[in-house]
Amino acid sequence: MKAVIILSGGVDSTTLLYDIIDDFDEVLALTFNYNQKHSKEIEFAKRTCQKLGIEQKIIDLPILGEIAPSSLTRENIEVPEGHYEDENMKQTVVPNRNMVMLSLATSYAIGKKAHYLFYGAHAGDHTIYPDCRKEFVDAMKGAIKLSDWTEIRLRTPFIKMNKGDIVELGKELGVDYSLTWTCYKGEKKACGKCGSCIERLEAFKQAKMEDTIEYD
Repeated sequence: MKAVIILSGGVDSTTLLYDIIDDFDEVLALTFNYNQKHSKEIEFAKRTCQKLGIEQKIIDLPILGEIAPSSLTRENIEVPEGHYEDENMKQTVVPNRNMVMLSLATSYAIGKKAHYLFYGAHAGDHTIYPDCRKEFVDAMKGAIKLSDWTEIRLRTPFIKMNKGDIVELGKELGVDYSLTWTCYKGEKKACGKCGSCIERLEAFKQAKMEDTIEYD
């Protein structure tokens, strides 16, 4: 059996990769470069794939950054600081990003004759990211299943878990979180102030685990 995973280089998808790697004969990683400010996450995804011996495909998708305005893709929109539940965090939404990525990932999976497609949507994303909701996932499962004569099964094992739960799982799996990047600002060190950083710090605190990346 073969699986494809959308691997961003962040905590969620990296933990998911560790979680499924022994369940399949082959796991392939797919990473997207959509001109995100935190594109350094791609380098971290590369390092994880090298460490685990995983084949990785990187797809350049600059058009998504061009047509989908977001603080993650536009220089004239500053990445907001604060907790994920704050209203200003909606500025980090890249409209319809997951549908676009899942569509391309499905094509890749079909071409590779894979049986499963994984992505790391989790409960902590539901507040501001509509394309991480269970309703969206269920709709995409049906569409992907019908998209080709070869059936591809979409799986989101973390859909009911928060990031703390995910890091706790990663602790058990021995995930090397020094090879992950979370901060939306994409600078030399993590800012510790954007919603993504704050959620990460809370998750490591919940898991009683030291976060070994550098913060500004």
